[in-house]
Amino acid sequence: MECTIDWGGPDGMLFVARSGSGHVTAMDGAPDGGGHNLAPRPMEMMLAGAGGCAAYDVVLILKRGRHTVTGCQVKLTGERAETDPKVFTKIHFSFVVKGKNLPVPVVERAVKLSHDKYCSASAMLSKTAAITHSVSVVEA
Repeated sequence: MECTIDWGGPDGMLFVARSGSGHVTAMDGAPDGGGHNLAPRPMEMMLAGAGGCAAYDVVLILKRGRHTVTGCQVKLTGERAETDPKVFTKIHFSFVVKGKNLPVPVVERAVKLSHDKYCSASAMLSKTAAITHSVSVVEA
């Protein structure tokens, strides 16, 4: 796996990332840090990556279990250390999963499997952050 990051130039803090799979995304900083607020912050991208990784796992686990999943949303909230390096110290994943006849314990198990076994991103973040989860199931 690889990724290339290019700085947008001397007038700001915009960075463009090109992934090895051929996709492009941008990151920027806040104006007080020299950025122009044109894109997510790099640390927001880390949260998004962890959320995407976990949501992917949960949907895949439920589908493989032949459950009818029609939606999956995860909202992450993170707290960071006050001093450099400002690593995440707490992250909460709040899942809302929609489907037909989805038993809450089955969805909770899928979230637990993602956290304990499959999600590489949250496994890395758990080295500095206390990670918690909540689950809500909505009938489709």
